[in-house]
Amino acid sequence: MNEYMKETNEALLHTYNQFPVVLERGEGAYLYDTEGKKYLDFAAGYAVSSLGYADKELNDALKEQIDKIFHTSNLYYNTACGKAAEDLKRITGMDRIFFTNSGGEAVEGTLKAARKYAYKKGTGRYEFIAMKESFHGRSFGAVSVTGHDAYREPFEPLVPGVSFAQYNDLDSVKALVTDKTCAIILEPLQGEGGINAATEEFMKGIRKLCDEEGILMICDEVQCGMGRTGAMFAWQAYDIKPDIMSMAKAIGSGIPVGAFAMTEEVAKYSLEPGDHGTTYGGNPLACTAVSKTIEIFEKKHLVEHVQKVGAYLTKKLEELVEEYDTVKAVKGKGLMQGIQVTKPISEITGAALKEGLLIIGAGSDVIRFVPPLIIELEQVDEMIRILKKAL
Repeated sequence: MNEYMKETNEALLHTYNQFPVVLERGEGAYLYDTEGKKYLDFAAGYAVSSLGYADKELNDALKEQIDKIFHTSNLYYNTACGKAAEDLKRITGMDRIFFTNSGGEAVEGTLKAARKYAYKKGTGRYEFIAMKESFHGRSFGAVSVTGHDAYREPFEPLVPGVSFAQYNDLDSVKALVTDKTCAIILEPLQGEGGINAATEEFMKGIRKLCDEEGILMICDEVQCGMGRTGAMFAWQAYDIKPDIMSMAKAIGSGIPVGAFAMTEEVAKYSLEPGDHGTTYGGNPLACTAVSKTIEIFEKKHLVEHVQKVGAYLTKKLEELVEEYDTVKAVKGKGLMQGIQVTKPISEITGAALKEGLLIIGAGSDVIRFVPPLIIELEQVDEMIRILKKAL
């Protein structure tokens, strides 16, 4: 056993099924282990490392901020937080931003914001409708709206008042609506659930239902947001707007940061001083990462780049369906795609690892492709060559 792995195994609580590799550094879309082996990264730290590794502009901005200040109490304003909030407000079209440390914490904030809105409005509403096969995080609130029994059962009883509808089935959502329904939460493109994209009819139907019934619509963009689907945020491709949204992962390109956002209407009747807080949320280092990431996205036109490379990835994956009996379907959009397979996922990911490719699963039968958004067409070809060996 590698000495680094031995030390880790003896020190950490074993809550992950980890691959037998110790990563040391990265460059572009590649990672290198302690033995110097090179890996093409089509996992991006679970869709986090949007700019890949060792981006000089991002690194320089972070180093500069470290020399200024990288933490201060939320009792005081800081310049990096203010700029990042304005940047996120501009690209989301939402009105109010709250910074968190992670995606799960961002989702937790959306649920509290929705409950407080109902409380201040005096509606008596408190129930949530979530989706089967969804994943929203591992804190009590977030796991309570996660539609996987395996994630929920060990920690029950969870937050009460949550029911689960069938994704992309508007009638199943309508059947769960009561006069106590506070909000409907969904991912525009489910990640952990198997790379399931919402239909336009479903998204517009949810928005219409919420408007008619006085229900808030919450979009969880933690994984599918920040350019990954070929839109800056996935809901923007459906010509609708949620009342509240969560985001994280790629907005900081690897620096731990999340956020939730809401419209002015929700903010007016929602969280107030003392209702919600986080010690590290909005710290200058994380917020510098957010602003610099947005700047680089816009300068390099990464959303348009994702549309181009994503279309090519779709084409190459569809060719695998034709070529291999074990590959049944292509799912997803942009650079958040998957293939449905009949072979055990662990066999394929393990074989790919040996050949120098990092890929991960989604659900029980899907291989997920969520590379850094900077990948080029030739790196898609490189991935396909290795994947064919693994298949």
